[in-house]
Amino acid sequence: MISFTLLPLIFSLSSVMAHDSHQTNRRLPSPSWHHSRDHPVSSLFRREDPDDDGIDYPDVGTPEWLSKYPAGLPDPAQMPSVWNDALNAAVAAGKIPNIPVSSETLTYPDGHDSAGPKSAHRPPSFAQAPQDLYGLGFDDGPLPSSGKLYDFLKQNNEVATNFLIGRTIRENPEMFLCAYDEGHDLAVHTYTHPHMTTQTNEQVVAQLGWTLQIIHDSAGGRVAKYWRPPYGVSDRRVSAIVREIFGLTTIIWNHDTDDWALASGGTTLQATQDKMTQWTTGPKEPGLIVLNHETSDLSVQSFINTYPLIKSNGWTIKSMAQIANDTDSSPYRNAPSTEDGPVLRQDILAGSVPQSSTTDSNSQNGASPNNNDNNNPSSSGGTKSSNSATSPGQPSPVRNSTASQTVSASSVHPSQSTNSALSVFATRTLGWTSVGFVLAHLLISYL
Repeated sequence: MISFTLLPLIFSLSSVMAHDSHQTNRRLPSPSWHHSRDHPVSSLFRREDPDDDGIDYPDVGTPEWLSKYPAGLPDPAQMPSVWNDALNAAVAAGKIPNIPVSSETLTYPDGHDSAGPKSAHRPPSFAQAPQDLYGLGFDDGPLPSSGKLYDFLKQNNEVATNFLIGRTIRENPEMFLCAYDEGHDLAVHTYTHPHMTTQTNEQVVAQLGWTLQIIHDSAGGRVAKYWRPPYGVSDRRVSAIVREIFGLTTIIWNHDTDDWALASGGTTLQATQDKMTQWTTGPKEPGLIVLNHETSDLSVQSFINTYPLIKSNGWTIKSMAQIANDTDSSPYRNAPSTEDGPVLRQDILAGSVPQSSTTDSNSQNGASPNNNDNNNPSSSGGTKSSNSATSPGQPSPVRNSTASQTVSASSVHPSQSTNSALSVFATRTLGWTSVGFVLAHLLISYL
């Protein structure tokens, strides 16, 4: 009699646990940190001990989390030495053109802006979508104005590529978590939004590295695959650093709404509407990569106003990351997507398999073998730790309070388990529902 009395409680518990397990799986099926064995930048974003995943990342938004990242301009002298080592190795190998920094007016000394061999001219980047496709993305978030945008995208089942500024992530952690929890692509837009051609080699690395780092640490270990230069300004030197050190692919645009000027009165909602009407009713080839921002309530409203134009004129909307590579739509170097995805059993723990020679050779300088900025770097599925939820005692983001949950990186520690990655995989994938049925069976048998 006691056993049957307990059965509803047991099955209720199993149901709750199964729900929690599903939420955890959005951050990939294991808290163990991962990089693919031939990951080009594996030496730049890795656990301190390749055989141990025992680092606990602080919860996003906590004072400890804030203390890890620059509050303002990133100081190259304070960046991890491995980033600087990768830069020095790439320079020594002749992979970074010896082009001087530009002025704020984007001019170069000694004729470097000419068409000669010393030209600073930027190589091609991904800038237009295939026929009939509209590439959806937004710059400069996350910001307080982002909440209205994320709500609208959620209501319309749209996923966007968000080109994020590292400092705004640090200043608006709750909005970052909303973008992450709702499955948007997290991409790089530098740490403080400078003209990148005015930055030294070391400053370029710091701007990119700290943005990648705060995304990595706050989104389950994901390493972004795409970036967008502020103002669309880059050159051969900057593009080489982007590619060789961090393996990033550049996405720019083929149409600009000027919505960034709405807040200052430099344009109007009607003007942005007129532009979108012209583009969406025009030819479908090439497709549209439109520059939109989440910088103000007005810029967000501009997109909301023009969204019906995109739909009514027959455009297929996809995130920019989804259309940048038609064979690999993931926005990350080391994860299938922000959502669930397949996991290679042998890749769950970083130290579970021998490192390949490809990894060893690439980790010498963190370089991608690609020499074309328009080529997309390789990517493979995998699992990472996740500490991106709000910390206990802090309110979850109002807009998505059920999705943000803390997953401790130390909850499955290799030193406390077998040395087989399979045991971790099995533990995370069997599911709590099975545990409930097992408990029920035991109670029926013994009580």
